[in-house]
Amino acid sequence: MENIILGLLLLNSRTIYQLRKRINEGLDLMYSCSTGSIQAAIKKLLKSDCISFNEINENGKLKKLYSITEEGKKQFKLWINSSIDSDASKNPELTKIYFMGFSEKETRIKIIENHILDLRNNYVYLDKICKDGENMLTEMQENEILFYQLQTAKYGRDITLFNIDWYTQLLKIIRSK
Repeated sequence: MENIILGLLLLNSRTIYQLRKRINEGLDLMYSCSTGSIQAAIKKLLKSDCISFNEINENGKLKKLYSITEEGKKQFKLWINSSIDSDASKNPELTKIYFMGFSEKETRIKIIENHILDLRNNYVYLDKICKDGENMLTEMQENEILFYQLQTAKYGRDITLFNIDWYTQLLKIIRSK
């Protein structure tokens, strides 16, 4: 969570509310968060001098606007330039499939049908992000940050399509038994 916050703060200074909103609107398929997990990460980043804050008055309310420090930029650079963890692609939800033989056939079918529906909704959402990103990239010409954000959205879209196909095949097999 700390590196996600540092990356978002490299783009713009933000409040906790803005951080959570941005994570939920663009990174939610990669990482889920709560306000509590963001607050815990913020405390850790403040303690290590990776971020700082200014209090701003917004509509009569005092809010903390967080910004990345030079130390935070150094820490983020170390993280972003390190190897990609191949173990990070594990999917804990597959354990549900692994043990699905313990549930009733109709329950299995219903669970997988609902999952396919959710996957299809995610696919539509990601496909729109990809199309919008392609248009933005064309308009902005070569923007390296946007380019890699778009590649991540394409990965999410493509892996979602793979999962739709995989679960659809599994559903056919279960129904035929």
